[in-house]
Amino acid sequence: MSTTGRPERKGMSANIATRFDPLPGRTWGRWCAAALMAVALVIAGTAMGTGVAAAESNGGVRVMPLGDSITEGTQVPGGYRIGLWQRLAAGRYTVDFVGSQFNGPGNLGDHDHEGHPGWRIDQIDANITGWLRTYTPRTVLLHIGTNDVLQNYNVAGAPQRLSTLIDHITTAVPDADVFVATIIPLSNSGQESAARTFNAAIPGIVQSKVNSGKRVHLVDMHSKLTTSDLIDGIHPTAGGYDKMAAAWYGALQSVSGSIGQPGSGTPGAGAIRGVGSGRCLDVAGASQANGAQAQIWDCNGQANQQWTPTASGELRVYGGKCLDVYGAGTADGASVIIWDCNGQTNQQWRFNSDGTITAVGANKCLDVPNYSTANGVKLQIWTCGGGANQRWTRS
Repeated sequence: MSTTGRPERKGMSANIATRFDPLPGRTWGRWCAAALMAVALVIAGTAMGTGVAAAESNGGVRVMPLGDSITEGTQVPGGYRIGLWQRLAAGRYTVDFVGSQFNGPGNLGDHDHEGHPGWRIDQIDANITGWLRTYTPRTVLLHIGTNDVLQNYNVAGAPQRLSTLIDHITTAVPDADVFVATIIPLSNSGQESAARTFNAAIPGIVQSKVNSGKRVHLVDMHSKLTTSDLIDGIHPTAGGYDKMAAAWYGALQSVSGSIGQPGSGTPGAGAIRGVGSGRCLDVAGASQANGAQAQIWDCNGQANQQWTPTASGELRVYGGKCLDVYGAGTADGASVIIWDCNGQTNQQWRFNSDGTITAVGANKCLDVPNYSTANGVKLQIWTCGGGANQRWTRS
């Protein structure tokens, strides 16, 4: 008998192959230790310092908080992301914050973000394409320009730099909704005047993108706060950050699909495409039988390539079948199949911010053997290494 209590499934290939491990054992061990420490800090409820992303995810709609120290949460670690996360949770939206940075308190359910203290528009722009390719957000929350004003960095050219940044975002993730905020007030009167001039250009920039068919939306953040909401003349107090959270939440709710639907955790069924192969996660032969193997195949939009993530971590196909690790296996090379959904951990999957998909029960990644790109290659789980054969995007 299998460990799941159901009959063993005979005749299934383990798909075990000799592999190159891009993370040497000691490096991988150090990474795991760091990740475990991060989790321990969250559980303890302590505030976390800024660091690299820990790939938290609950399998929901991928949202990238993007900007400078106000996104990072200087003075109040986590910043507006705390109140936004709590509102999303209360509204029964399932969302995955993504980005290369990681900080905030224990009551912030997902600490990933792309906020960089001190950075100007041009510095964000120099890195944006790489971040977007890595984290493939469905939605982007952009608040940037404050440091251009504070550093008096060619402020007259800041609107054009912002326009260019938005163009780079919409080119890299053309199906994403991009929410562009006016920057919040500043206590210094001269800097506030410059901020207002910069903000006055943003509605026209956003409208020009909309007119060209881009999914760009304006968020009037400046009017939501006053200088009394600032702790140091620049960064908000906890109450000020919460006002920002409310503004983001209202904007997200106004755009269908940007955060999915309440209680669903996802915008619906869709394809899952392999980064390395360009082919889609597919049920072999369009079979609906228990034990049918998962493979990669040319993307075609048919039912055997339509996967629905659920709040419990399942990846459902045909409504009642789940992506499943054969026999609840945990070894490298264990086959990936479909089976009647049953709630067991070998049918739970976690979408990570680096594009990998982890089999929760085995803590290993959905993997295309030997970096193959051919139609019909059967999928397996393998120790996570972050290679292109273990990274996926959703549509």
